Amino acid sequence: MKTEDIAKKKKGKRVYLNDAQTRDLMRQLNTFFESYVEVSRVNIGNKQTIETLINEEALRLAKFLRGERNKWIPRFADYSKIIAS
Repeated sequence: MKTEDIAKKKKGKRVYLNDAQTRDLMRQLNTFFESYVEVSRVNIGNKQTIETLINEEALRLAKFLRGERNKWIPRFADYSKIIAS
């Protein structure tokens, strides 16, 4: 852990990962985004990957901001019920 300047009078601690730790973190993060959750899809189905859920919510928010939808209610997944892929 290294101490670095954050602002003029503030210091913060930063952790650097070695190559093996970085690969492990990226593998775990990718596995998480590819896991399934039970949230209805925009088109068809009752389950989808977390990555798809994020993309669909961004699309729904964009449509709301452009005025193509009257309201936007975000859909949340219950992450305690993640379905293994």
